[in-house]
Amino acid sequence: MTINHEVVGDGPAVLLVHAGVADARMWAPQVEDLRRDHRVITVDLRGYGETPLPAGSAYSDAGDLLELLDALAGEGVVDDGPVAVVGASYGGNVVLQAVSKAPERFRRVVLLAPPVDGVEPTEDLRAFWGEENALLDQDDVDGATALNVRTWIGPEADDAAKNLLFTMQKRAFELQLAAGDVDNEEYEVVPANLTMPVKLYVGAHDLEFFRTGARHLAGQLPDAELTELPWAGHLPTMERPAEGVKLVREALTS
Repeated sequence: MTINHEVVGDGPAVLLVHAGVADARMWAPQVEDLRRDHRVITVDLRGYGETPLPAGSAYSDAGDLLELLDALAGEGVVDDGPVAVVGASYGGNVVLQAVSKAPERFRRVVLLAPPVDGVEPTEDLRAFWGEENALLDQDDVDGATALNVRTWIGPEADDAAKNLLFTMQKRAFELQLAAGDVDNEEYEVVPANLTMPVKLYVGAHDLEFFRTGARHLAGQLPDAELTELPWAGHLPTMERPAEGVKLVREALTS
């Protein structure tokens, strides 16, 4: 299966991997900026956006990324060499898995608030899970979607960003709830394999779990730089789109 993807622009390849409450649409401002001098690849992981999730599926999100890069290189769409990659939230963890598995495929990594293996869930995260599960048990998908918007987008976000996040999360619920139980194989994250430059961002208004995880990961990586954004929540590129464009571009080119 090929996950839904788009490739635009020309230049060094950069892969953008969306958050677990979003899909490729979250990257629209970054795509418009980077396409001027990069070949920009966006994806919808399985169960998000335009990529279906058949019931009982067995797959690997990280494996899908590596398979897609192989296919694009084989078709001559991107050069058969290392690419830069940007991952947000859950997408950041998928990136960590893929880079750990095949570090030779990546030249630079940018991560925005990824969940980090080995960091215990914090009370605020557990409270969110409990409330979300209760709403879904009541078949209140709209309520669960609204909860995700309140939780994952920070105080700087405008109504357009909140409405887009609601639309993307609602779509993810529709696909994933219909699929039921699936088997998503996760590759081991091996920080020592990430010898390329890694830029980490985390928001001061994000849940404690992600702030702790970013600091933990930065301490494990051979070549990492961590920046805490005092204004940001969990999705800084959506909360301040213009500043989010600058953050990603600077991380890719500095």
